Amino acid sequence: MVEVKWMPVIIGIVIALILSLIIDMVLPGWGIIAYIIATAYVGYSVAGGYMNGAIHGALVGVVAGILAGIIVMIIGGALAGLAGVGIGIVALIIAVIIYAIIGGICGAVGALIKGDAPAA
Repeated sequence: MVEVKWMPVIIGIVIALILSLIIDMVLPGWGIIAYIIATAYVGYSVAGGYMNGAIHGALVGVVAGILAGIIVMIIGGALAGLAGVGIGIVALIIAVIIYAIIGGICGAVGALIKGDAPAA
Protein backbone atom coordinates (compact mmCIF):
# COMPACT_ATOMS: atom_id res chain seq x y z
CA MET A 1 0.00 0.00 0.00
CA VAL A 2 1.35 3.38 -1.00
CA GLU A 3 1.08 6.25 1.43
CA VAL A 4 0.08 9.33 -0.54
CA LYS A 5 2.18 12.40 0.16
CA TRP A 6 -0.33 15.16 -0.43
CA MET A 7 1.96 18.20 -0.40
CA PRO A 8 3.87 17.24 -3.59
CA VAL A 9 0.56 16.21 -5.20
CA ILE A 10 -1.07 19.57 -4.45
CA ILE A 11 2.02 21.45 -5.64
CA GLY A 12 2.01 19.34 -8.82
CA ILE A 13 -1.65 20.12 -9.48
CA VAL A 14 -1.04 23.85 -9.06
CA ILE A 15 2.04 23.68 -11.31
CA ALA A 16 0.10 21.73 -13.95
CA LEU A 17 -2.86 24.12 -14.06
CA ILE A 18 -0.86 27.37 -13.99
CA LEU A 19 1.79 26.21 -16.46
CA SER A 20 -0.89 24.80 -18.76
CA LEU A 21 -2.63 28.16 -18.84
CA ILE A 22 0.61 30.03 -19.55
CA ILE A 23 1.86 27.58 -22.19
CA ASP A 24 -1.53 27.48 -23.94
CA MET A 25 -1.49 31.28 -24.22
CA VAL A 26 1.98 31.26 -25.77
CA LEU A 27 1.76 28.02 -27.78
CA PRO A 28 -1.88 26.96 -28.28
CA GLY A 29 -2.32 23.21 -28.05
CA TRP A 30 0.95 22.56 -26.22
CA GLY A 31 -0.46 22.67 -22.67
CA ILE A 32 0.25 18.97 -22.23
CA ILE A 33 3.88 19.92 -21.60
CA ALA A 34 2.75 21.44 -18.30
CA TYR A 35 1.39 18.07 -17.15
CA ILE A 36 4.62 16.35 -18.19
CA ILE A 37 6.67 18.84 -16.15
CA ALA A 38 4.33 18.73 -13.13
CA THR A 39 4.10 14.94 -12.92
CA ALA A 40 7.86 14.53 -13.42
CA TYR A 41 8.35 16.98 -10.53
CA VAL A 42 5.98 14.98 -8.32
CA GLY A 43 7.71 11.71 -9.18
CA TYR A 44 11.06 13.31 -8.40
CA SER A 45 9.92 14.82 -5.09
CA VAL A 46 8.34 11.71 -3.55
CA ALA A 47 10.52 8.93 -2.21
CA GLY A 48 10.00 5.21 -2.57
CA GLY A 49 10.98 4.25 -6.09
CA TYR A 50 9.47 4.48 -9.52
CA MET A 51 6.17 2.79 -8.57
CA ASN A 52 5.52 5.38 -5.88
CA GLY A 53 6.41 8.14 -8.36
CA ALA A 54 4.07 6.64 -10.94
CA ILE A 55 1.17 6.45 -8.50
CA HIS A 56 1.65 10.04 -7.32
CA GLY A 57 2.07 11.26 -10.91
CA ALA A 58 -1.10 9.47 -12.00
CA LEU A 59 -2.95 11.01 -9.05
CA VAL A 60 -1.84 14.48 -10.16
CA GLY A 61 -2.93 13.64 -13.71
CA VAL A 62 -6.39 12.46 -12.63
CA VAL A 63 -7.12 15.43 -10.37
CA ALA A 64 -5.76 17.97 -12.87
CA GLY A 65 -7.74 16.26 -15.66
CA ILE A 66 -10.94 16.51 -13.63
CA LEU A 67 -10.31 20.19 -12.90
CA ALA A 68 -9.50 20.91 -16.57
CA GLY A 69 -12.66 19.06 -17.67
CA ILE A 70 -14.81 21.02 -15.23
CA ILE A 71 -13.37 24.28 -16.57
CA VAL A 72 -14.18 23.16 -20.14
CA MET A 73 -17.75 22.29 -19.05
CA ILE A 74 -18.25 25.70 -17.46
CA ILE A 75 -16.85 27.63 -20.42
CA GLY A 76 -18.64 25.38 -22.93
CA GLY A 77 -21.91 25.72 -21.05
CA ALA A 78 -21.60 29.48 -20.98
CA LEU A 79 -20.82 29.71 -24.69
CA ALA A 80 -22.84 26.88 -26.24
CA GLY A 81 -25.42 25.88 -23.65
CA LEU A 82 -26.28 22.21 -23.21
CA ALA A 83 -24.20 21.14 -26.21
CA GLY A 84 -21.17 22.77 -24.62
CA VAL A 85 -21.75 20.89 -21.38
CA GLY A 86 -22.02 17.64 -23.32
CA ILE A 87 -18.74 18.35 -25.06
CA GLY A 88 -17.27 19.21 -21.66
CA ILE A 89 -18.31 15.82 -20.25
CA VAL A 90 -16.60 14.04 -23.13
CA ALA A 91 -13.53 16.26 -22.66
CA LEU A 92 -13.54 15.40 -18.94
CA ILE A 93 -13.46 11.67 -19.61
CA ILE A 94 -10.75 11.96 -22.26
CA ALA A 95 -8.65 14.35 -20.15
CA VAL A 96 -8.74 12.08 -17.10
CA ILE A 97 -7.62 9.05 -19.13
CA ILE A 98 -4.86 10.86 -21.02
CA TYR A 99 -3.53 12.81 -18.04
CA ALA A 100 -3.53 9.71 -15.80
CA ILE A 101 -1.46 7.77 -18.33
CA ILE A 102 0.94 10.68 -18.89
CA GLY A 103 1.11 11.28 -15.13
CA GLY A 104 1.99 7.68 -14.36
CA ILE A 105 4.71 7.51 -17.00
CA CYS A 106 6.26 10.89 -16.18
CA GLY A 107 6.00 10.29 -12.43
CA ALA A 108 7.97 7.07 -12.85
CA VAL A 109 10.52 8.88 -15.03
CA GLY A 110 10.89 11.60 -12.38
CA ALA A 111 11.53 8.97 -9.70
CA LEU A 112 14.07 7.22 -11.93
CA ILE A 113 15.86 10.54 -12.55
CA LYS A 114 16.14 10.99 -8.79
CA GLY A 115 17.58 7.48 -8.53
CA ASP A 116 15.46 6.22 -5.64
CA ALA A 117 15.61 2.53 -4.92
CA PRO A 118 12.20 0.83 -4.96
CA ALA A 119 10.54 0.38 -1.60
CA ALA A 120 10.78 -3.19 -0.34
